[in-house]
Amino acid sequence: MFKLLSKESNIFSIPVYIFFLLVVVVFFNVLNFSYLDFISVAIAFCGVALGYFVFNQLNLTYNTHVPLFLYTALIFAFYDGTIDLGISVTLFVNSVLLFLLTSTQEQLRKQAYLLVGFLCAVNYLFLPSDWPMLLFVILHIIATSQNIILNLFRFLFGIILCLGSYLSVMLFLGHTTLDASYLPFSIGGLMHDYYPLHFLIPIALMVIFAVADHFQHYNEKSPTSRFKYTFLLVFTLAQSISLVLYMGHHYEYLLVLAFPMSLILSRMLRYLPRYVYSELGLWLILICLLLYKGGTYFQFF
Repeated sequence: MFKLLSKESNIFSIPVYIFFLLVVVVFFNVLNFSYLDFISVAIAFCGVALGYFVFNQLNLTYNTHVPLFLYTALIFAFYDGTIDLGISVTLFVNSVLLFLLTSTQEQLRKQAYLLVGFLCAVNYLFLPSDWPMLLFVILHIIATSQNIILNLFRFLFGIILCLGSYLSVMLFLGHTTLDASYLPFSIGGLMHDYYPLHFLIPIALMVIFAVADHFQHYNEKSPTSRFKYTFLLVFTLAQSISLVLYMGHHYEYLLVLAFPMSLILSRMLRYLPRYVYSELGLWLILICLLLYKGGTYFQFF
């Protein structure tokens, strides 16, 4: 299977994956339909679909089918038919931010920081627990911008525009009290039941191995590859902070890690020393995801 998926993909391959994803979404929601759920699912679907195009733009996997396939498998495993509106908006906003920040057009990236700030503020309003994304963008601006002060001002001004508009509308509607949920400092208690997260332990270990191997051969990578991979790792770290602090038993939070995990895992499989290791690694990932998916419905132990 790995050899088949290692063939080069093209722009016509993406609609096939998106269509399969649409079938999955419809299947999980056809028996449990409501207008609000439809809005959440539609926003999440748009965000996930945009993620397919970010793969080609980031260009870390040589345009093969492996990351697309793993991305689809991860979404299938982590999506259980219900999704919170905040998670949906986060998936969509994250995809748009990655699309803008990884654009090959330098002029677009420079002019997009106002929009990036606005989107980060929107993301915060819908899901305050995703505040580490603000730190991710700030670090990205500091690391990549030639005019750091100007671009930080654009980013912060975009945030102020969004928050100012939101507060003005709320005051006009008569809402004058601050909701405590917008101050995401109340960290949830420790989890005592990790089922079915146990089935994802082999995948987590593979991700750790992939990151360690990247830094072990860091000097052998091209400057472009090192920059893009570091960008991906910082994004993953920002999302992981939200998961560790706020996920609890809301496992749909894992959807935000589907994109970076698929890239990290696909690169790991590609650079394993033998083809048989890559094939076994791919099947191990699929088996773990199927066990996790089954574990959300059945108590295996």
